Amino acid sequence: MSVNLQKGQKVNLRKEDGGALRRVMVGLGWDEVKQKRGFFAPKPQDIDCDASVFVCVNGHLMGTDDIVYFGNLTHKSSCIRHMGDNLTGAGDGDDEQIMVDLASMPSQYDKLVVVVNIYQAAQRKQNFGMIENAFIRIVDADTNQEMCKYNLSENYDGMTAMIFGELYRYNNEWKFNAIGQGTRDNGLGELANRFV
Repeated sequence: MSVNLQKGQKVNLRKEDGGALRRVMVGLGWDEVKQKRGFFAPKPQDIDCDASVFVCVNGHLMGTDDIVYFGNLTHKSSCIRHMGDNLTGAGDGDDEQIMVDLASMPSQYDKLVVVVNIYQAAQRKQNFGMIENAFIRIVDADTNQEMCKYNLSENYDGMTAMIFGELYRYNNEWKFNAIGQGTRDNGLGELANRFV
């Protein structure tokens, strides 16, 4: 049974029978808020949200090759694989998915920070106040059963990036923390600097 998380809530990532999860799918979704426009006004540009994972050692990024995103779809450990970029967020369900092999993750990696930034947010004058129905969910990749889901419900007007949540290793067990922290970072590079 899936758990609906609140901001700041942490959960163990275990199977219903108490066993450790081997592989998870991190699903992220969002919709654009429908905007009213004048009869002759140009159609607004689609909002392109990009999901990424920062693969951390002692909570810090060690290099750019530890960022999994649309330009680097597979981590060097082969344990994290981004399933591809969605340019509009259109449609139901997950807009972007990231597969994580927790069982094979090298022991030095202790935290996987899942972030989403709006591509060219400053140039396009776009922010998370123009996004609705945003969520992150963790699914047991072996059974396709949703373990937990966190719906972002706060007002993120003016925020151009989001730290959705993190999978982290504690006492040799993987856990998930629902963060939901908006930032004004312009692009993935600025966001990544928070974890250097």
